[in-house]
Amino acid sequence: MPEAFYEPAGHGSYVATAATVGPWSRDAQHGGPPAALAAMALEQHEPDDRQRLARVAVDILRPVPVGKVSVTARTIRPGRRVTLTEAVIEADGQEVLHARGWRVERPLGPVPEIADGEPPGPLPSEGDGRPPSLFRRDDDGYLGSREWRFMPGTPPPAGRGTGPMHSRVRAAWTRPRIPLLPGEDASPMSRTLLVADSGSGVGAALPSTDFIFINVDLTVTLPRDPVGDWLLLEAATSVGATGTGLAMTRLSDRRGAFGRAMQTLLVAPR
Repeated sequence: MPEAFYEPAGHGSYVATAATVGPWSRDAQHGGPPAALAAMALEQHEPDDRQRLARVAVDILRPVPVGKVSVTARTIRPGRRVTLTEAVIEADGQEVLHARGWRVERPLGPVPEIADGEPPGPLPSEGDGRPPSLFRRDDDGYLGSREWRFMPGTPPPAGRGTGPMHSRVRAAWTRPRIPLLPGEDASPMSRTLLVADSGSGVGAALPSTDFIFINVDLTVTLPRDPVGDWLLLEAATSVGATGTGLAMTRLSDRRGAFGRAMQTLLVAPR
């Protein structure tokens, strides 16, 4: 297993390791690592300690190749209370990913916390749950670079039935086996984006052996920062007959929910 998802190459450039390889092609990265890299750029560009990165919206313009990428950032809307920044990832002379992030001012006084539902149950034992077909146990790419524990009783994706089907919530705990960059701790938003792109896989409504469901975007909003290594994805996917899907994921740590993620999907038969 590589030491990290990326190796720094100087001047805002990074070389993707084999740990970034996604489930659909050996030549393309999973969406999580480049999204996390973009979030790092959003936070490091003209930082302001009075604000926190609360929301990131990622658009995946084309498959991000497994190789050298460069990241640039700019401020779109500066402000004391809110700031909008943008990061662009390029590879082989093409823009492959855009990310925009809202930084929100930290309060000067106390704010009551309102929880998003009940806290999750205990972390399941290893191997208790049944992973979707997309999660191959011998994967040596992105999915193999994380430890996964699927919740027992999680229903499998539906088959090619002709009758109406309904969205079902599927859940998995996960933590990284390697860091985003060698010897560095990722920020809460980067840690979240590194895994939130897997919501469409955890909450797969259709078997990956029969269908593709590739997300073109990822939006994550964090009312608070996650605590600890283990994060829980509780995901459900709805699909229209027109081939457009929507994956919705509640993000939790052991304390409770800390955010939500949404992905727009291209769904088609293989």
